[in-house]
Amino acid sequence: MLKIALMIEGQMGLNWTRWERIATAAEEMGFAGLYRSDHYTNSEPPDMDSLELWVSLTWLASHTSTIEFGPLVSPVSFRNPTMTARMAGAVDDLSGGRLVLGLGAGWQEREHRNFGWQLGDMETRFARFEEGLTVITQLLRSDQPVTYSGSHYRLHEAILLPRPQRQNGPTILIGGNGPKRTLPLVAKFADEWNGVFIPHDKYAATNVLLNEMLSETNREPEDVKRSLMTNLVFGRTDQEVNSLIQRGVFGITSKSELQEHGIITGTANEVIDQLGEFAAAGAEKIMLQWLDIDAIDRLEAFAQDVLDKSH
Repeated sequence: MLKIALMIEGQMGLNWTRWERIATAAEEMGFAGLYRSDHYTNSEPPDMDSLELWVSLTWLASHTSTIEFGPLVSPVSFRNPTMTARMAGAVDDLSGGRLVLGLGAGWQEREHRNFGWQLGDMETRFARFEEGLTVITQLLRSDQPVTYSGSHYRLHEAILLPRPQRQNGPTILIGGNGPKRTLPLVAKFADEWNGVFIPHDKYAATNVLLNEMLSETNREPEDVKRSLMTNLVFGRTDQEVNSLIQRGVFGITSKSELQEHGIITGTANEVIDQLGEFAAAGAEKIMLQWLDIDAIDRLEAFAQDVLDKSH
C-alpha cells in the first residue's frame, strides 16, 4: 500500500506557530510522515521566516508519536557530516526510530553566498557529497572506531556514543533522478531512493535503472525503498483546482502540463488515480509538497477524500 506523506518548504514562512500546527494536523489526519526542506532562503527574494531544520526536527521527535519525518534534503554543504551524523542519531533515538535522513549535495547559490557557505562547482559538490555520505554512514553503522582520509573530511578513530538504538541508525535517503551522479550514490549508500518531480513513466524507467545499479554493487532491489517527492495541486471542486492552477505553480498554468511534469493535480478521484500510477511504477511512499501551509481546511479535505479512500 502506498504511504502518503506531507512535504513543506521550511524557508517559505515556516515559524514555530505554523510548524506546530502542521505537525499536529499531519499526525491527526493520518499522514504517514512529515518532511521539510533545509534552506536558509528561497532562490529568489523576498525572504520569509525559515525555521532551522534540526531544531524543528528535535521538537517533532518528542511532540509526535507515529509519523515518520526528516529533511528533503539536508545538504552536506551546510554542516560538517560528523555533526549531522551525531544529530541524526540522537533525533532518531528520541523519536523511537522514525527519522528518515535525507541528504544532498547542495544546490542553491543564493543562500550559500548570503550566509558564507562554499557551494563549489558541480564536480566539487558531488565529490564532497560522496565523502560526506561515507563519513555519515560509517559513523552511524560502525560499532568500531572509524578512520577516514578524504579531500574534504578526515576522521581518526572516531566513534559515536551512545550507539544508535536502531541498527545502522536512521534510514539514509538520497533524492534525485540523475543517472550519472545521483543514482550511483543511491546504489552505494542509500536505504531509500527519492525520485523528485518526475512523471510516472520516467519514474518506472529510473526504478529499473536503479535495480541494475544495485545488482552491479551486489545489493538486492529490496535493499532500497522507493519514494517520490512532488507537488500537489488539490482542490475540492474543479473550480477550486482551476483557481489554484492559475496561480502558476512553477510557471505552469495547464493541468495536463502539470501532470506531465509529475505534479499531482486535480480533485480527489483524479489524485487517487495519479497516486495509483506512481504505485504501479514502483513507488512505496510519496511526499506531497504542500505549499499553502496555512490552508489546513483544504488539507483536511484531502485527508478525508483521498487518505481515507486510499487506506
